[in-house]
Amino acid sequence: MNSERLLLFLVFIVSILLLSGCWSRKELTDLAIVAAIGIDKNEEGRYVGTLQIINPGNVTGGMQGGGGSQGPPVSVVTGTGDSIVELSRRTSRKLSRRLYYAHTNLVVIGEDLAKEESISDILDPLERDAEFRSTAIIVIAQGSNASDIVKVLTAIDKIPANKVIKTLKFTERTWGENISVNMQDTIKTLVSPGKELVVSGFRVSGDTDKGGKVENTQQTEPSSLIYAGSLAIFKTGKLVAWIDGETARGSVFLLDKLNASAIAIKWEGKDEAMIYELIRQKTKVSVKMEKGKPRVSIDVRAEGNIGEARLPIDLNNPDVLLKIEKVIEKEIKKEISMAVKQAQKNKSDIFGFGEALHRTNPKEWEKMATEWNDIYFPEVKTDIVVDAFIRRTGLRNNPHQVNK
Repeated sequence: MNSERLLLFLVFIVSILLLSGCWSRKELTDLAIVAAIGIDKNEEGRYVGTLQIINPGNVTGGMQGGGGSQGPPVSVVTGTGDSIVELSRRTSRKLSRRLYYAHTNLVVIGEDLAKEESISDILDPLERDAEFRSTAIIVIAQGSNASDIVKVLTAIDKIPANKVIKTLKFTERTWGENISVNMQDTIKTLVSPGKELVVSGFRVSGDTDKGGKVENTQQTEPSSLIYAGSLAIFKTGKLVAWIDGETARGSVFLLDKLNASAIAIKWEGKDEAMIYELIRQKTKVSVKMEKGKPRVSIDVRAEGNIGEARLPIDLNNPDVLLKIEKVIEKEIKKEISMAVKQAQKNKSDIFGFGEALHRTNPKEWEKMATEWNDIYFPEVKTDIVVDAFIRRTGLRNNPHQVNK
């Protein structure tokens, strides 16, 4: 019995020695939790950081709703510095708590800064910080400073950073002209040979001064609103152009990231006579050498439903459906061709044609690598094959006009 007690005592002592305790604990009252960071440059050439800091006491009671009666759910603090690390540390003079970046989910970069400086230099200090999340979403402030985006309070989602992220992800799933790119994806693309970066932009409308007040969340129609914008095209890390509409959707098609969309179809001379609701797609890109020049093959398979019909048409007829599929294929091919031409005009291979060539013909790629964007990519010929399929025509087979 004594030996059992001794053994139990020894196990207890060893367990105490192995326990790490709370030596690295961080009290909530000592932390300024940063939800988003906006980065710009001022006229003096110094970095300007706009930090969106969560007010924990004003976020309780759920994540939905406006600012509430207690005050705004977030506070905004601005700091400047000759480097991003410096601006972060200098900002501590304005706070009674330590800046805590472990929950920072959003990085907003001003348009002017994105054009002037390589995004790799901007993200370098963030990537080196062990506390900073590599899954933080990257967006570009389109037509404005990053501070304008970060300062706006939102009505439905209490924390504005969450509003931006959720808006981006939902529009990516349902519309198809935007893509969600995090810091890890960005850096991976920047270091990949033969592929340039594409990032979604965000716009701000209305009065930005009123947007930073709690009253902005208490109106049925806010004074200021932030919403998903165009796609930002980069070349060697710098912003060179914006694309939107069908060109943006064609680009997302080629990137094989289009989850869903609504494609307008022209039929019998009538524009937007029908709407094809894309529900899934798969795009494959391959590159081969032909007479000493690269040639790209693009194979797209799309599947969707007829979401709307605005003219008399017999959707029960298989031959009619086949003809509609051909029209859909033609429309998708047109959008992809527009995307390729725009990228070639910008001399920025955002689709990774060079990356595909590097995989299949590394020796040929080695000869072209240094001049790929400027000389070879703009002259690349493409073969686009689209196979579209109509899965369903909806609960109603034929439009009302047929039955009149």
